[in-house]
Amino acid sequence: MTISYTLTRVGVLMTPEPGNDLEIEGVLNPATGHTPDGALYLLPRLVAAGNVSRVGLAKVELTDGVPTGVSREGIALAPDKGWERGLNNAGVEDPRVTWIPSQGRHVMTYVAFGPLGPKPALAVSSDLLSWERLGPLHFEYQPSLDTDLNLFPNKDAVFFPEPVPGPDGEPSYAMLHRPMWDLGWFREGEGVHLPADVTDGRPGIWVSFAPVADVERDVRNLVHLRNHRLVAMPEYPFEELKIGAGPPPLRVPEGWLVIHHGVTGEQPEGFDPTTQQVIYAAGALLLDASDVTKVLDRTAEPILVPETDDERIGTVGNVVFPTAIEQVGDVHYVFYGMADSKIGVARLDRSS
Repeated sequence: MTISYTLTRVGVLMTPEPGNDLEIEGVLNPATGHTPDGALYLLPRLVAAGNVSRVGLAKVELTDGVPTGVSREGIALAPDKGWERGLNNAGVEDPRVTWIPSQGRHVMTYVAFGPLGPKPALAVSSDLLSWERLGPLHFEYQPSLDTDLNLFPNKDAVFFPEPVPGPDGEPSYAMLHRPMWDLGWFREGEGVHLPADVTDGRPGIWVSFAPVADVERDVRNLVHLRNHRLVAMPEYPFEELKIGAGPPPLRVPEGWLVIHHGVTGEQPEGFDPTTQQVIYAAGALLLDASDVTKVLDRTAEPILVPETDDERIGTVGNVVFPTAIEQVGDVHYVFYGMADSKIGVARLDRSS
């Protein structure tokens, strides 16, 4: 099997607005969704001075059916809760939004940059405009891992758009995520703590599950995840440092298409992106529709790499970071961060 999907640049969709203090350090890594009237919206990460992030709200402008610009409509989410603010940092970062028809809700995963660093959190909305926080995600203790996933910083969380079979066969809402095992950020010298049977300390893509029956009983059970499984680790040169999931998985004839990012280069400890000398590129995984823990195929070479000035020069140079995918007419478009400064859009095509 060969992954036959490609990305072709369309252009720059959003850049920081001059004079807008909330965007002075960049607009990047957006989520997307459609409002009940069918309008396409962007939910970009807006970065203010001091690296304080908010999730914005902007209507996507289409020209002949192609996304070409945005009109700003305010803020969807700000770091208003204590667990989203540390003494020296704050932020709600890198949202991913999945429309789940069986729930009649948009489900937003985002990174709460609070007192203990980056932790994934959840919010839901029926209209994309107003959001209800469900709180930080909670990973049920799993004896086979011999560790508690709640101890670790975690990013790149995103839900599948429909229930899938869980490892126990129970229909479940599945969420990809990327735990990071180095606790030196929290306590000097603590170092790397790997789960049982994991021998590679590089961050990879995991999946966890929330049973449909629990969520139907109370949507707040979406934050309670279980049956954690490793899906994919870095394997190819463009993924040498780490990999992480991007947009919500897309159901295709072959299975589930997961566009992900791979990172290579040098990345010092900590979470300051300005100290990185790295390259972020986009690749793709194909997961089994009947078992999303199983990788059927993956790209050995990236499908999008930083090439334009907008992708090579910015807050963090040499970054393409896909985070959203939407269908407009018969075409799927992928929205991505450019050098942690701007937002671009690319067309997703099936090559054969």
